[in-house]
Amino acid sequence: MADLFQAHRALLEAAVTATRERGFWSAFSEVPRTYGEAAPAEGKAAFEALIGRPFDLGQAGDLAPVGSEVSPYGLKLGITYPALSTEALVAAAGRAAPAWAEASVEARVGVALEILVRLNTASFLMAHAVEHTTGQAFAMAFQAGGPHAQDRGLEAVAYAYKEMAEVPGAVRWEKPAGRSTIRLDKDFHIVPRGLGLVIGCATFPTWNSYPALFADLVTGNAVIVKPHPAAILPLAITVKIGRQVLAEAGFDPDVLQLAPDTAEAPLAKELATHPAVGIVDFTGSPAFGGWLRDHLRGKLLFTEEAGVNTIVIASTASFAGMCQNIAFSLSLYSGQMCTAPQTLFIPGGGIATDEGHKSFEEVAAGIAGAIDALLSDPARAAAVLGAIQNPATLERISAARSLGRVVRDSAPLAGAARTATPLLLAVEAADEAAYLEERFGPIAFLVAVDDSADGIARAAHAAREKGAITAALYSTDEDEIRAAAKASAQAGVALSVNLTGGIYVNQSAAFSDYHVTGANPAGNACLTDAAYIAGRFRIVCVRRPATAA
Repeated sequence: MADLFQAHRALLEAAVTATRERGFWSAFSEVPRTYGEAAPAEGKAAFEALIGRPFDLGQAGDLAPVGSEVSPYGLKLGITYPALSTEALVAAAGRAAPAWAEASVEARVGVALEILVRLNTASFLMAHAVEHTTGQAFAMAFQAGGPHAQDRGLEAVAYAYKEMAEVPGAVRWEKPAGRSTIRLDKDFHIVPRGLGLVIGCATFPTWNSYPALFADLVTGNAVIVKPHPAAILPLAITVKIGRQVLAEAGFDPDVLQLAPDTAEAPLAKELATHPAVGIVDFTGSPAFGGWLRDHLRGKLLFTEEAGVNTIVIASTASFAGMCQNIAFSLSLYSGQMCTAPQTLFIPGGGIATDEGHKSFEEVAAGIAGAIDALLSDPARAAAVLGAIQNPATLERISAARSLGRVVRDSAPLAGAARTATPLLLAVEAADEAAYLEERFGPIAFLVAVDDSADGIARAAHAAREKGAITAALYSTDEDEIRAAAKASAQAGVALSVNLTGGIYVNQSAAFSDYHVTGANPAGNACLTDAAYIAGRFRIVCVRRPATAA
């Protein structure tokens, strides 16, 4: 096989530069038409060819096949996947791992880059797989499940390469000792931490998993990917492509394995606590995140968990633009994003705007009206909302109606998909039990606070105590903006200020935004920074007296 590192070196160098400059850069186009006229039909055909059949991973299972995915749009996928026991997975990884660990950094980076490039060519197939497992609308599934996820994987490769490139392979060490000199030859070896376990989520199976998957691979660790039982297909496609590249490059494909399971017989706990597993990456609920923290000793654990994302509305120079921006943020993928806002703090006495003073009720009505306008066209509503991934979210919406005064009720769209529009509830600041718990899905609280300073303080408190991945502020006062920025930084949450255009608080850009800070309970890691990478490998020195020159 061709030298993959050299083949993709320009891509790697551009990615490394992008991590330093933090400006806009994307390796993989998010525009569907750039993939060619035939790509959409080919991707759809490839997806349809998988329906109702066993999925060929090139992995021999020692358990009965599993698979019961049902699309939130009503399609029963009927795909089954080869299942392996924990011991079989670990044994296969143990056989494959040594040669992968001994490969050069360049060889591993080259393989990872080739996997990403091939995933990019499969973006339309991936879009259908993501759409029909997560409920994301197709356009979002294409971007977030394909190019954006691939960019996040590439970002991890770039950071890993930078960290490992700092380690010299061999040096001559010389120390003056009186009239003589002590000379040692030192070789520095990058040693993987151990078997990596990546536990995927149901809503963003590729976007949330790729950073960990590629960080583990590039740093020399064999990887087991444990997808959510409701969203196996996107990660099965990923692992299949990865295994093909590994085999073509001369490595045992069991360097990368899929571990599908069922809700009735979950594998995550058993895999995570196995002595051979050295690294665990998890995206999901605080309940399981807490279990992992309590039970994993001596392992490296990275988590992204739930949080209460907030918006403080103090004042605005564009009331209509603010309402439209918030409406889109609350509606996008029906609020099923870790970055979606949930709790909005609004002064009970109202706010100053470009349209004059607006009371609390008028602000609430403005946001509700903007949601209605956004979703008034059925086709646009379907494209924005997508579908509800888990039926339990509908039950959560129903239960939430009793938590406050309904400003805007949630309702399904017409059609077969499982859908729900945003529910807006007005509550008092004292009702913390309602608005300071994550209510996953299209549920938002409009909280009447004393003033903007009270709102900023409450938003920071929410991040510190409950965790937050995003926060937003609308204000025309620079002193207030500085105060909010300081409070947000201290609470470890990224802040967006006065967004009224085509950028939304939900969005996180690879190579520029640091997704999650690891500085509050919403997660203990950042995707992606140096700390996310460095612990995945160790450096071991071998030294001996220098040979004569």
